[in-house]
Amino acid sequence: MQFLKVLTTVAIGVLLVAPMAQAKNYTVQMGANNGRLIFVPNTLTLAKGDTVNWTVGKAGPHNVVFSKAPAGVDVKAISHTKLVAKTDPSFVSTFATPGDYAYNCVPHKGAGMVAKITVK
Repeated sequence: MQFLKVLTTVAIGVLLVAPMAQAKNYTVQMGANNGRLIFVPNTLTLAKGDTVNWTVGKAGPHNVVFSKAPAGVDVKAISHTKLVAKTDPSFVSTFATPGDYAYNCVPHKGAGMVAKITVK
């Protein structure tokens, strides 16, 4: 009986200190290294709470403007409208709401610089 009590206590302790799922950091490059006007990668699937670091590749300046987001998410509030030509500073976004997000680079949207993020 004492052994069962100790085992139960140990099992509960392990569950309480088990690591929680850690948020991950991803990088999306604005403009490919070969000069193509694309986001690299142009599709990305994230978990709730993950972060995207937006960095500048070539053929800048670029920005990240969201045209679609899940209900309740303000696309203007999550967009980075300032044009950036250098890697530093870069933009950072954390995605807390599950759903689909569509975005583009305003100056290069006509050239096909559009992409999508799905948050699970």
